[in-house]
Amino acid sequence: MEKQYDKPKCKCGVFGVFNNDQAAVHTYYGLHALQHRGQEAAGIVASTKDEKGRTHFNIVKDFGLVTEVFSDEKIFKNKLPGNSAIGHNRYSTTGSSKTHKNIQPFLVKYRMGNLAIAHNGNLTNVRKLRKELIDDGAILQTTSDTEIILHLIARSKLDDQVAQVIEALSMIEGAFCIVILTDDKLIAARDCYGFRPLCVGKLNGSYIISSESCALDINTAEFIRDVEPGEVVVIDRDVVETGIIKSYKLTTINFPTKKCVFEYIYFSRPDSKIFGSNVDKMRRKLGKNLALNHPVVDKDGEKVIVISVPDSSNTAAIGYQNQLEKQGILSKLEIGLIRSHYIGRTFIIPGQRLREIGVRVKFNTVKGVLENKTIVLIDDSIVRGTTSRQLVNLIKEANPKEIHLRISSPPILYPCFFGMDFPSTEELIANRFNKNIKEIEKYLGVDSLEYLTLNELLEAMVDHPKESFCTACFSGVYPYKIETDLIKEEYDD
Repeated sequence: MEKQYDKPKCKCGVFGVFNNDQAAVHTYYGLHALQHRGQEAAGIVASTKDEKGRTHFNIVKDFGLVTEVFSDEKIFKNKLPGNSAIGHNRYSTTGSSKTHKNIQPFLVKYRMGNLAIAHNGNLTNVRKLRKELIDDGAILQTTSDTEIILHLIARSKLDDQVAQVIEALSMIEGAFCIVILTDDKLIAARDCYGFRPLCVGKLNGSYIISSESCALDINTAEFIRDVEPGEVVVIDRDVVETGIIKSYKLTTINFPTKKCVFEYIYFSRPDSKIFGSNVDKMRRKLGKNLALNHPVVDKDGEKVIVISVPDSSNTAAIGYQNQLEKQGILSKLEIGLIRSHYIGRTFIIPGQRLREIGVRVKFNTVKGVLENKTIVLIDDSIVRGTTSRQLVNLIKEANPKEIHLRISSPPILYPCFFGMDFPSTEELIANRFNKNIKEIEKYLGVDSLEYLTLNELLEAMVDHPKESFCTACFSGVYPYKIETDLIKEEYDD
């Protein structure tokens, strides 16, 4: 099936372990917990020493879900031994998704030893850097901007690996959360704006780096702290012995923090703690603000039935219904849509019989909940509108009284250059209908449609200053000037 882009796509999750005899196994579980951040491919690099004390890096990576790529448990004993490892879940853009070379982590050997890297994000000056490297004689193997970082590190004239990494990262622009494995270190870094989340955890005497804290939880590891924007964290034997994490700054310049607000709206798991706050708390607040500003009342004085589009909208629906109740509006939270969790990434509709079968494979209705009821359907976002329209048609078959759609984010209008993948600007439903919500409402076939406004969204971001978020996909206001030709770039992570 072709990509439908009915939800924003996040470009990847990263994970790393240092000083653990089961490093690759812990990385496997970590990637499993981060599966929502990328479902097209997965890979793990593990570091081990031979009888002479020489370090060797081994890698296993392929297309598929984590459980598909690492389906044979013998892989961990025979192919991925060692006490340090990094891993990567991948989502890619169209055009490079079928290239095995683009699957991370990337692994090289250079004058300072082995080097493996995994990256979540998107570089915005990749075209310029790529041209400079090629003009200087570099031979590039992939279309991924992550490879650019590897070349910048390897070409550094400095003799200290951490200094090489800092020098390389100071040359790149855009969003990046990176884990790097060397012969004796695990290095993690986050861009100066802090677009994407990255945290540090501890499990007994070992240290873990992860895109989200939920991957620490599955490994029973302790959350220590976030990697700060513009920070390089180094874990080595000294850190294991002293318990003091080594920290470096990419620059002395103070950049404004611009956390991706979509991490709270949709990307991150609700059981994660990112950017210093629990995702569940934020999503409930989004639902609360949605109800405060866009409530629904049954025209006959009966209970309004609030349902979510599972699973990403579940918590926002809870917040919405709770707030309706506080406002004295008769309501009940129900499970009206059942989502199948057993659809493989390569699910094929034989003969492409009826496009609508796609949504039926993924969702079904609980008709007894919906029949003759005023339904409020909560969703986190609408991209193209294809799935939303099909879901509404599916719900209509259960004969509800009315269907009201509430979206816990503003209309998406602009492209993202920092690790979130949308279709072309013209394909975005809000642009196709010239931002006319009434026309979108008519197209989707609902009795009413309301989005959170940008201000209502930011008011829900409790614990954080409003200006600390990147909202460019809604507002068109980017943290810094973007090269316009990046719109056509196909480099990915």
